[in-house]
Amino acid sequence: MILQTKVILKKEVRSPISYASKIVLLGSCFSENIGNQLNHFKFQTVQNPFGILFHPKAIKELVANAIRKKTYTENDLVFQNERWHCFDAHSKLSALAKKDILLQLNTATTSTNTALKEASHLVITLGTSWVYRYTETNRIVANCHKIPQKKFSKELLSVQEVTENLAEIIALIQSVNTSINIIFTVSPVRHLKDGFVENTQSKSHLIAGIQTLLSTSRGNLHYFPSYEIMMDELRDYRFYAEDLIHPNTTAIRYIWERFVATWMDEKASDTMQEVDTIQKGLLHKPFHNSSEQHQKFLTNLAAKIAKTAAEFPFMKF
Repeated sequence: MILQTKVILKKEVRSPISYASKIVLLGSCFSENIGNQLNHFKFQTVQNPFGILFHPKAIKELVANAIRKKTYTENDLVFQNERWHCFDAHSKLSALAKKDILLQLNTATTSTNTALKEASHLVITLGTSWVYRYTETNRIVANCHKIPQKKFSKELLSVQEVTENLAEIIALIQSVNTSINIIFTVSPVRHLKDGFVENTQSKSHLIAGIQTLLSTSRGNLHYFPSYEIMMDELRDYRFYAEDLIHPNTTAIRYIWERFVATWMDEKASDTMQEVDTIQKGLLHKPFHNSSEQHQKFLTNLAAKIAKTAAEFPFMKF
């Protein structure tokens, strides 16, 4: 008896991810979920330096500003709720003092520029096609920073606009890194505040835009079906968090395992098991700290860490 429809995935054999890979992750909160898994297994990653970004236009602006080495000034800031914010970035970069947020913004721009030039893989997770335009400047923003809604107009990016923004992202990145592999995926998080029909329309525009791009563009472009795995393989509310909107830990782990099976090379998979053993060992809480058994456990753990760090100097435990 078959109780699940399976999304068929092909193993990536030309440019798989290894521990030599340098991975940049940009986009919605689901990119944080995948990024956290990569960090757990000690891959070399740069994750959302400007914080979570939900729509293609925001990601394009980030990439453009990083490639062109934009310098942020006071003119790029807005003051709200006793903090300084930037419409290009998530509120995690916001600060009480102008100098602090400007330092964070310009540091993030510089680090993103370097990361994109050096990256072997870029994972872009798109969350929504809905965008907000700040009426005072007539500019689409990445984050509204809890500024009153009456100061924004809400718009839906068309399939053509999604495609054009993604094409610009690719052109910008390939201007400084011709060998990079770009992996697009659509976040399985449902944006139900927009409405049920509106969320479906939004996701549809993203998927159609990506597929249009993949069918017409050259280069190392790929699609990983995170959204489709959630909707078809995990179509049950037991795979959702309590809000019934976000994937729960089980779902995230499942999609991660499908990603690993598709993208990781065989040697990386072996090393991941070793790293996972170390990570679990570091979390181990003994009943008796001074017992001979625990001291032997610590000695063995230290030996495993030393062996792994010798082979991969960038790993820090």
